[in-house]
Amino acid sequence: MTSGVLDSAGLAARHLLTVDDLGAEGIERVLSVAGSFAEVGRRANPKVPALRGRTVATLFLEDSTRTRLSFETAARRLSADVVSFSASSSSLNKGESLRDTVATIEAMGVDALVVRHRASGTAHRVAAWAPGVAVVNAGDGWHQHPTQALADLYTVADALRRPGEDALGCFAGLPVAVVGDVRHSRVARSLVAAYAAVGARVTLVAPPTLLPPSLEGWPIAGVSSDLDEALEGARVVSLLRLQAERGSGAYVPSLREYTARWGLTVERAARLDATALVLHPGPVVRGVEVASEVADLPRARIGAQVRNGLVVRMAVLFLLLGHDTGSAGAGEQVAGGEDG
Repeated sequence: MTSGVLDSAGLAARHLLTVDDLGAEGIERVLSVAGSFAEVGRRANPKVPALRGRTVATLFLEDSTRTRLSFETAARRLSADVVSFSASSSSLNKGESLRDTVATIEAMGVDALVVRHRASGTAHRVAAWAPGVAVVNAGDGWHQHPTQALADLYTVADALRRPGEDALGCFAGLPVAVVGDVRHSRVARSLVAAYAAVGARVTLVAPPTLLPPSLEGWPIAGVSSDLDEALEGARVVSLLRLQAERGSGAYVPSLREYTARWGLTVERAARLDATALVLHPGPVVRGVEVASEVADLPRARIGAQVRNGLVVRMAVLFLLLGHDTGSAGAGEQVAGGEDG
């Protein structure tokens, strides 16, 4: 079974585990379908019957608010049934193994399982344990968070794409600065892979202590510890949260020094190109990685990232589950009217 949203025939495949599964063609397909679903959210009844009769389960074994709610809302807007599991409310709290929990969920006949876990590689294991279920990685350790990267790319394309331009045309040579706690960030890993796949040029900006021990294999244009220099010419500035829960505080002298050297202050934001965008996957720690005033500027697309994350996840679920139900394509589903 192939992995990723598209197989060689252009049909939905079984899983979405990493951005690397997609390639430029797969990313373009997800963004295109997400665009078809964006109109749904503007309706009085923002639902379509695309996944009626399907069941999507969420298994979140690490704290999350926006990602879990985004996936569950996306599934409901596609008219799927939703089952939510968490460690505190499942038999995992009684000592059951994750493998047995996954087997139980599969036995219930769910069609898709959205998994979040603190250990890298968990999504791949779950996919192997439940071969009959489409698995979506909603974040595994420091490894990957593919739908967040796709939401970011959709946000950038929505803002920068010119009329008549190819779907991925705005990314060709686009200078992107990914700033902050790269070492502990699965979002950074997914962003770098996604931007590289569509032709953007990514520079990592961080104190040396917050870079991975090795950057071998990272498809980046460069690395810098000087934020002021890296911001010159950047069209997208993607900020990362300093992840105290993963020990990042031990890698910087103090929050004050971190903000002074690597935070996007009002003064730094004022020197950005007039068309430059500021992104942040959230949750935002105002006054640390970004000044509160900057987070509220029109160029900061943080709220748009949340809204776009919803339609991107609708697209992913549709591409994984909607292709073999005999249903119409995404555009036809949207054009066909609201779900009653």
